[in-house]
Amino acid sequence: MVVALSASLLITPSGQAQITIDTERSTMTVHVFKSGLFSAFGHEHEISAPVRGSFTENPAGAEVTLDARKMKVMDQDVSEKDRAEILKTMLGPKVLDSEQFPEIRFRSTELSRGEQGKWIVQGDLTLHGQTKPVKINVEKRETHYRATAELKQKDFGITPVTVGGGTVKVKNELRVEFDIVAKAQ
Repeated sequence: MVVALSASLLITPSGQAQITIDTERSTMTVHVFKSGLFSAFGHEHEISAPVRGSFTENPAGAEVTLDARKMKVMDQDVSEKDRAEILKTMLGPKVLDSEQFPEIRFRSTELSRGEQGKWIVQGDLTLHGQTKPVKINVEKRETHYRATAELKQKDFGITPVTVGGGTVKVKNELRVEFDIVAKAQ
């Protein structure tokens, strides 16, 4: 729900140019899925948030941060009132508890280069006050870096939301997608 540097170009100790993420054009999107006997009456959710941070290509590495309090519910098939209620629940103490844990952070620890323009990035994700290892698949497409990861809420101490006595519930599994754009030099 889960990822801060202010200069647009930094040099790492290895001499590699560190590229800052363009916060105006980069986003993280979380896809939240539903399940349960009456799941047809529930909603799948799409949550978005701006991303800050930096990365290097060679050697590849990344540090990405987002402010959980800036997350937005992007669902098109619900009313503005319902969107606000979903956001309140998500940011509240039952899910993200964004007042106590406002920052979501990812820091790469290991990288494997795949075919041209692709990487598998292992790293530590800090979410809801807990840090766990995650794997992110990254692909460079023109000036964008697209990344995906699968997460389980329970791994981070979050109990998926249920309503109607569990007849409609949020799945434990989430899909997180990043669209990262480098800040113009």
